[in-house]
Amino acid sequence: MNHAILTIDDVASKNTPAIVDYLNEKGIKAVLFATGQNVENHYEEAMYAVKHGMIVGNHSYSHPQFSKLSIPECLEEIVKCENVLDELYADCGVKRTVRPFRFPYGDKGGIGRPILQQYLKENHFHKLDDSKLTYPWWKANNLHVDIDTLWSFDFAEYAIRPDSGFTKENVWARMHDMNPRFGAALFGEGNAHILLLHAHDETEEMLPGYYKLFLDHLLENGVIFDEPKFI
Repeated sequence: MNHAILTIDDVASKNTPAIVDYLNEKGIKAVLFATGQNVENHYEEAMYAVKHGMIVGNHSYSHPQFSKLSIPECLEEIVKCENVLDELYADCGVKRTVRPFRFPYGDKGGIGRPILQQYLKENHFHKLDDSKLTYPWWKANNLHVDIDTLWSFDFAEYAIRPDSGFTKENVWARMHDMNPRFGAALFGEGNAHILLLHAHDETEEMLPGYYKLFLDHLLENGVIFDEPKFI
């Protein structure tokens, strides 16, 4: 039996309410990592996610590569997004009880990684409970102690773009690759995952209902979606 926690990056978008409705219909509670800019550009859609039970976390303000920024610039990205999310939750009338963070591109800041992890810890960001992930590489890379939320499987559906040559068939191949170069096999005996999807209107245009297509496949194959817990 496989377990998974769903995370969705780059909220908010035009298709965010439809994604939220689908998740609630299926009984899946997800962590939606939002950039401050996207929330500002799609504020009503972001409010819809909060009001309908999703956890909206910090994905930086403008989605830069943190290893290319100075530490003060990294902290500014985090703080600016925090301010946007605090206002969002307040406008929704919902108490913000957890503050998860995900680095854009999974870029933890290069040589600044220890400083940024300490900042996240000291400023009371919340770590997603990843105790079900027992892959040796997860521990070897200190992912079990890092405060930010990485992932163990990326659908990579964001690559479905005009003239990219990447299609839903490539996503299917990733989903059924039993020996992936990165991460862990999606389907395996007793596997547990932190899954990564994206809320992209561009993907919706290319493959309408893409999130339903891939998540339905997981449900049909017995994957159990766990409610995110934080430590």
